[in-house]
Amino acid sequence: MTRPLLLLMALATGLSVSANYLAQPLLDMLATDLGVSDASAATIVTAAQIGYAVGLLLVVPLGDLVERRRLAVSLLGATAALLVASSLAPSGRVLLVTTTLTALTSVAAQVVVPFAVTLADPAHRGRVVGVVMSGLLLGSIVSRPISGALAQLAGWRSVYVVCGVLVAGVAVALWHRLPTMHTPAGIAYPALIRSTLGLFATQPVLRRRALVGALSLASFNTFWTASTFLLASAYGWSEAAIGAFGLMGIAGVVATPVAGRLVDAGRARAVTRGSTLALPVAWGAIALGGSGGAAGFTWLTLGVLVLVVAQQMLLNANQNAIYALDPALRNRLNAAFMTAFFVGGAAGSAATTLAWVHGGWGAVSVLGATLAASTGIVWLEDRRRVRRRAWTQRRRRAASPVRGSARTDPCCSPRTP
Repeated sequence: MTRPLLLLMALATGLSVSANYLAQPLLDMLATDLGVSDASAATIVTAAQIGYAVGLLLVVPLGDLVERRRLAVSLLGATAALLVASSLAPSGRVLLVTTTLTALTSVAAQVVVPFAVTLADPAHRGRVVGVVMSGLLLGSIVSRPISGALAQLAGWRSVYVVCGVLVAGVAVALWHRLPTMHTPAGIAYPALIRSTLGLFATQPVLRRRALVGALSLASFNTFWTASTFLLASAYGWSEAAIGAFGLMGIAGVVATPVAGRLVDAGRARAVTRGSTLALPVAWGAIALGGSGGAAGFTWLTLGVLVLVVAQQMLLNANQNAIYALDPALRNRLNAAFMTAFFVGGAAGSAATTLAWVHGGWGAVSVLGATLAASTGIVWLEDRRRVRRRAWTQRRRRAASPVRGSARTDPCCSPRTP
């Protein structure tokens, strides 16, 4: 792993995932131009999340069957072609289909991430994950303001064409720079998918991290799905201004490498605990932003900053815990975690549409805060369960007539991620 290659892989993940966020600042424009309702336009965001989740489950595990460079480049090429197809969509229904398919192939980002982890020195794994995920996050952030600005200058269709060309360019660069890597799992594709799903039953760390991650992304997407309508109605912003608001997410780009260094230093639990506590605090401020005006915007800005930083630090801690479980299962572990992660995100987006239509910003805020608080509740309950299990094991060990060495004593074993 060289630094130029790492940066190229970060760029690839960013451009790939950006395809799923192009529509967010354009919902008003898409609704008007394609003759659909606000609720129908918002389903495009949900479709992207669903398509991405399906791709994570069905496509990412292929990294354990086929050569990884070829898989990543092929997916990026398909994403580029589908983005151009989206630019030609004559109706909302066609755009919905092309968006779903684009999201399915854009999981190239999640093929590149474990690829980078495999190439990295284990001692620097957290930092490598931080850099690559910063690229992914930056892509999702920068895509919004660029999408809004391009749409105002040249129409929403130009957004998809430009993104398609950029994705095709990075696919060519990766083909020339990535090493070939083939780590066959030795099983057929159907068994591979069953094995991926079966990890939830056999890997408790994956199970709890996936649930926390799914709830956190559902909360995160609740804000970003409804923010377009809030900023257009309560603040009267244009598409370009709404897209520029997405630059607030740069705070997460800064936070992600910090989280990686903390995880490398053995502070993964502290990162997780702090992030899950910060998420509901963020929603308290975000709720006040629905009133509009200067005071409302100040609260909204503060809340979004906390939300973005907490979400990205939590994601980094979750991913590092997953990648540390079993190197031989890394693609499938990543696929299982990310599938649950984005299923949660899709559910959050879908619920947000209903909340906005029936209850406005107040209902959206209640939904987001509830989901955010749930991440902390799940995490704290899991930690209590782990402590109770450790206490029971110590009691059994103390009652046993045969005492083992400290090296084999469960109370002295490495702490669970």
